[in-house]
Amino acid sequence: MPQITYREALNQAMREEMARDPDIFLMGEDVGRYQGAFKVSQGLFEEFGERRVVDTPISELGFAGLGIGAAMAGLRPIVEMMTWNFALLAMDQIINNAAKIRSMSGGQFTAPMVLRGPQGAGHQLSSQHSQVLEMHYASIPGLVVIAAGVPRDAKGLLKSACRAKDPVIFFESERLYPVKGEVPEGEYTLPIGVADVKREGGDVTIVCWGRMVYPALEGAELLAKDGIDAEVVDLRTLRPWDRDRVAHSLAKTHRCVVVEEGWPQCGMGATVADFVQRECFDDLDAPVARVHGADVNMSYNKHHEQLILPDGPKVAEAARSVSYAE
Repeated sequence: MPQITYREALNQAMREEMARDPDIFLMGEDVGRYQGAFKVSQGLFEEFGERRVVDTPISELGFAGLGIGAAMAGLRPIVEMMTWNFALLAMDQIINNAAKIRSMSGGQFTAPMVLRGPQGAGHQLSSQHSQVLEMHYASIPGLVVIAAGVPRDAKGLLKSACRAKDPVIFFESERLYPVKGEVPEGEYTLPIGVADVKREGGDVTIVCWGRMVYPALEGAELLAKDGIDAEVVDLRTLRPWDRDRVAHSLAKTHRCVVVEEGWPQCGMGATVADFVQRECFDDLDAPVARVHGADVNMSYNKHHEQLILPDGPKVAEAARSVSYAE
């Protein structure tokens, strides 16, 4: 399979879906003439024109609402948030309108749309531009939440998101955009709500999603040098998330490490750990370990940023702690 970047995979997904369905259009800040702040929408303006690649004012609340209205009227917008930090301004529209319109209208209206963009740390972007906000959305009924970590998953899941019947929150990462990976040629989609085993193993289960796939795999390689065979389970989707796949892995390994970029309190990692200790307790031979970002606001300092974020050695250390537990 050809290797392309995460950025190119997203671009291919949008291009293919816009060519397939004339009701799909892209909107957001600088997505058109500027080709996107991170060049994810490069070439789409020239191919589809200004009616389907729409540059918006700097008003997340406004264009999120416009996208919801367009979806209710029968179109299928892709709304790009330049970063999900900015989307805090649009949470009223997303949570009170997009997530609830199906139930509050008794099924008379739906909001089939995708809201996508990067979250988490870039490179020295400091505290207001480095936040992981996935649990704000993953806790809300009526939303689908996806966090793809590799280019193949990014393309296949974004194409599926463009065809979904309900609003989809699609989390990316600025640090992932230049990362290359194998992506199949030709038409394909991936199922929403199904995890993927990125590395098989029998000694410890490492659960991850989004950008944390790479520290998890790095940690697994470090563990292999110690004779510890780690299985890496990539959730890919945070709402709904694949409890069966996690439980199946735990039945084999009997140990669990949960890796997330975000803060420890009230995070997705806490949700996974709670499920494991409640529903998989009889399979556990050690406490659930968690690897997460430090419980602080992100520093601008480069070295502080590295200390705050999870990495392969931290994952390996956590896995060793449960692998040798009696």
